[in-house]
Amino acid sequence: MAKAKKILARKSYTAADLKLLKQHSKAKTPVARISKQMKRSVGALRQKALQLGIGLGHQR
Repeated sequence: MAKAKKILARKSYTAADLKLLKQHSKAKTPVARISKQMKRSVGALRQKALQLGIGLGHQR
């Protein structure tokens, strides 16, 4: 019997999430640590930072 496919639910960004992401950007927090704290993938965080026009991670 085949396994059931996991349904991915998109989680929208709240104003608090955006504020936290900007704070981490200024603090130059590693993306892996932000990912675990916000429970989002590294790629998702990088894409959102790109949309907001902020740098993320140590390599800018």
